[in-house]
Amino acid sequence: MTDLDEILKSRRDTRHFTKDEVPDAVIEKALQAGHWAPSVGLTDATKYYLIKSAEIKKAIKGLFLEYDEKAVALTDSEEQKIAYKTLKLEAIEEAPLGLVICYDRSVLNNFTIGTVGSNEAIKFSSVCAAQNIWLSLTEQGYSMGWVSILNYYQFKQLLGLPENMEPLGYFCVGKPATNYDNQPMLQQLNWKQKQEFPLVEQITVMHESKAEKVSFGIKEEFDSAVFANALQHKIDQKTKPTGSLGVLEVLAKQIGMVFQTLEPKIIKPNLVVFAADHGIANHGVSAYPQDVTRQMVTNFLTGGAAINVFCKQNKIQLAIVDAGVNYDFPMNTNLISAKIGMGTHSFLHGAAMSKTEVELCFMKGSEIVASIAKTGSNCIGFGEMGIGNTATASVLMSIILGLPIEDCVGKGTGVNDEQLIQKISILEKCIANYYGSDDIQSKLAYFGGFEIMQMVGGMLQAKQENMLILVDGFICSVAFLIAFKKNPSIIENAIFCHSSAEQGHQKILDYLGVRSLLQLDLRLGEGTGCAIAFPLIESAVAFLNDMASFNSAGVSSREL
Repeated sequence: MTDLDEILKSRRDTRHFTKDEVPDAVIEKALQAGHWAPSVGLTDATKYYLIKSAEIKKAIKGLFLEYDEKAVALTDSEEQKIAYKTLKLEAIEEAPLGLVICYDRSVLNNFTIGTVGSNEAIKFSSVCAAQNIWLSLTEQGYSMGWVSILNYYQFKQLLGLPENMEPLGYFCVGKPATNYDNQPMLQQLNWKQKQEFPLVEQITVMHESKAEKVSFGIKEEFDSAVFANALQHKIDQKTKPTGSLGVLEVLAKQIGMVFQTLEPKIIKPNLVVFAADHGIANHGVSAYPQDVTRQMVTNFLTGGAAINVFCKQNKIQLAIVDAGVNYDFPMNTNLISAKIGMGTHSFLHGAAMSKTEVELCFMKGSEIVASIAKTGSNCIGFGEMGIGNTATASVLMSIILGLPIEDCVGKGTGVNDEQLIQKISILEKCIANYYGSDDIQSKLAYFGGFEIMQMVGGMLQAKQENMLILVDGFICSVAFLIAFKKNPSIIENAIFCHSSAEQGHQKILDYLGVRSLLQLDLRLGEGTGCAIAFPLIESAVAFLNDMASFNSAGVSSREL
């Protein structure tokens, strides 16, 4: 077989193999073809692992079966579920050879031509290599099958892959046992028909960029002196000694002042978790690999995380936002897609994002909160998820407050003392390497995170909508700090739900001159502090609205 078109047409995602071994010469020729594939910046970031061990294949098959069960549960109908179960989607144990094709994210630690627009270019190069290997095998009378229904984190652990090495999946290699009637297997089995011709459309109109500068107006201040006195009088006239409900009294007055009523109500409380990945995570600043961001977003969507439990407990509407996770989530998930990119770049040697991307973040965060406000909600909490984002937040805190980085950095999601020293050292280098302008917008772009900047936009919009703003821990407080710098009056609407175990958090609270509701040594993120503190906020509103006054209860205030 020598004609290229015939080779291309006969290439198949093979699931049925003979027992014939794959000669070394065949796989060597195929891997050489992979090596000839385009490589962004000539990084040689693609690496291959061969697997012949029956024990390893069996373990990988176990990972497939576990995730295949999840796939079955996601089918759209009972008929589709039955059809899905009849498909053969892997030949892990049957194929004589296993191949794992990986791309090495560590090449991004240094400047690489072709990756400034997207870190994904590294992955795309490896996909090109996979296609070359497939075509070479086809030309030699062999074939390959791509298995991607796996828990990739467990897959990497099972193979002992380093954190920086990302697999495209598991590839079954061997001599095909069938030609599938010269058509794709899924088409042969009537799962879906492949279109005869490619989708092509010519773009003739240039569209304006949507990244317009977002402005958040500052409303005229409510002439509040008389109302504040009336509100305080109502609180003092409750059947209790003055001030005896402590912080709840302060909270009740704040809520009354925000809504400008003596009888405030919390309506349709919402909590939004913004998730994104950070390039700086590639440098060992976290105890967890970057893929945990994707795993936790999936956990949020299936209802298994702490924030799901606490929101359900307290009847808070929960929304999850993909602000920039390094993963393409299915379109049919209950996920708000506001993806700016597949994670930020590492700011060790260059900018994490562009100024345009910062403005896009502000805009998307603003739009999300505006849509929630339209439902009638007047209370919104903010949470986050992103491996490496405590490092990002620490640097932002350092440059905004002018503090040494060691005063801002904490252990995040559990790094040990030795890792903490390394984390501080890396972030010191990052700040020292900064070569941009001294204005705050340039620094936000250089050191920022997609989810942090979207929270900033969301918080500023919540102030515009005059909503109560519930602030979670360290990372959310850094986002609030940025919002505060843009509109200091936002402090009136903010309730700081807890003091984090992160050392930098209390410094931010002290700088803002505020007090948090809880001290529970939380450092989970996700907005969990907001959800846990919410019953206290409801209690403040309840006593203000429902508790008897001295007059209504016939109690003399002099007796208390």
